[in-house]
Amino acid sequence: MIHHTWLERPTIKKVKCVHTNAEKYIVNNVLTPGKTYEVKNETEDFYFIIDNTGKVGGFYKDYFEVVEAE
Repeated sequence: MIHHTWLERPTIKKVKCVHTNAEKYIVNNVLTPGKTYEVKNETEDFYFIIDNTGKVGGFYKDYFEVVEAE
């Protein structure tokens, strides 16, 4: 039941939203192009991030690019 502790979990990596041009779902309400988000969990197709609503949501990886560690 990992989803119960996602907000408190350490960040795996950071990703930057590159677009919100979704084919099937509306994501422009919860993602902002150019904004960096913290990845809390990752699967083969999805990043689970804390979105603009302050909750964890799963989004296709093609909306993002990985931000290199500084």
